[in-house]
Amino acid sequence: MTAPKRSLLAYSAAARRPQVYLKRTLQHAASSLQVAPGNKERRQSKIFYSADEAVADIKSGSTILSGGFGLCGVADTLIGAISRRPDVSSLTAASNNAGLGEKGLGKLIHTGQLSKVICSYIGTNKYFESQYLAGKVSIELCPQGTLAERIRSAGAGIPAFFTPTGYGTAVESGELPVKYKEDGSGAVEVHAKRKEVRQFDSRNYIMEEALRGDFAIIRVWKADEYGNCIFRYTQHNFSGAMARSARVTIVEADEIVPAGSLDPQHVHLPGIYVDRVVKSTAPKEIEFTITSPAPSSNSEPVKNAQKDEDALRRERIAKRAAKELKDGFYVNLGIGMPMLAPSFVPKGVKVHLQSENGILGFGPYPIEPMVDPDIINAGKETVTLLPGASVFDSVESFGMIRGGHIDVAMLGAFQVSQAGDLANFMIPRKMVKGMGGAMDLVSNPDGTKVIVLMEHVAKGGKHKILKTCDLPLTGVRCVSQIITDLCVFDIDRHSGTMTLTELAPGVTEEEVRGKTGADYTVSPHLKVMDS
Repeated sequence: MTAPKRSLLAYSAAARRPQVYLKRTLQHAASSLQVAPGNKERRQSKIFYSADEAVADIKSGSTILSGGFGLCGVADTLIGAISRRPDVSSLTAASNNAGLGEKGLGKLIHTGQLSKVICSYIGTNKYFESQYLAGKVSIELCPQGTLAERIRSAGAGIPAFFTPTGYGTAVESGELPVKYKEDGSGAVEVHAKRKEVRQFDSRNYIMEEALRGDFAIIRVWKADEYGNCIFRYTQHNFSGAMARSARVTIVEADEIVPAGSLDPQHVHLPGIYVDRVVKSTAPKEIEFTITSPAPSSNSEPVKNAQKDEDALRRERIAKRAAKELKDGFYVNLGIGMPMLAPSFVPKGVKVHLQSENGILGFGPYPIEPMVDPDIINAGKETVTLLPGASVFDSVESFGMIRGGHIDVAMLGAFQVSQAGDLANFMIPRKMVKGMGGAMDLVSNPDGTKVIVLMEHVAKGGKHKILKTCDLPLTGVRCVSQIITDLCVFDIDRHSGTMTLTELAPGVTEEEVRGKTGADYTVSPHLKVMDS
């Protein structure tokens, strides 16, 4: 039987006056709802008049899978509708991050409706971080690739899986704080669970359990009346996997089209996974709008004298790092200093930049007219796509990463040990940014060379290169090279030894020795760093 179609004109009118239609449409929903085996929702029409109608049966205590990366691809229309349900509380949300301020999931943190968030990254959401450290909200930190795979596995009927990501870290040991006490003591009330460890082919792996949601809320570019969906560029991220792994999937679409309008070979999300479709009314947000200057014959390059010493120091590190990028390499660059390296790649050398949110082949920042909220990098910055680029979801992206298909990964660090251990995501009780995709990026160091770019010492001259790290680890024996403003160290991860191979101009070995809290040998071929 053909599903009755709702008038798109009537739909638009209802979207402007959602409360008028709410009671009537809930009665319609009850009469048209069919329950299939496994309690999966089936109804005659998947088009809903309003977001308020679509979220009307979300209950307190529900687990919500919320698509998006930064502010890109976030279901803001549906989140807004949930925020208008003060009767709904104690929600658990699973998402890469929790928005910014009151944008994205940040809105539900500010309304007090979220009690727990399962995420990989807190980032610049200071209010979210402060609520966590004060014990007001629980956070289960999960490596980004593991989060994607936990969600994907649930939809594929796989209860658990083994991954190298997080082995030897607090993710394995269960030492990550999920909830702090609210008495201001900084004491931990709830820790994460310890993970089972197994060996396969002489490598260590930890077991992670699938993550299923009661509801998934995602944003797509186009959806038809049967629920078939197409994503636009980096709008895809976690959303496809989330839609497949929830009891009820609610889609907000930038455009709703009649059945048959979408080319079947371009459909990213088949309608079988979608239960409700509503028109998106929220504007698209950008976390960091970064642009390049428009081409101009009058523009002149910035003189070095105009740059401060910090900028020059970072530039020297990035210039040296660029020499590790060889023609044809596939490279992932961490947030911050690593993003500067491609600017110094010699002419004629082509490297393909991978961003874990789903791009292979991104280019420089756009000029102002080319800014697109659906094309961002892992730093949530606006970027461009180069000829030959491809886009994909987070599951695909982290398959590339864990599988060792990336040639080089460049990251920043709080600390690195002489054996190649890395710590770069957390300072307990003080700063919690989250590991993001870093634990995945360093999980296969035999397949991907991991290079750390950082200033040699912290503020106050505190050592960052140590015999052993005293901060929570991102990875164990994973770093092969350290490039600082003073020198270059090569690390033999298997023997756990470090060798000084290059000195920056004007820097002595004695200075490096005094500013390094680790043992190392000096290469007989020690040379001056070419930067």
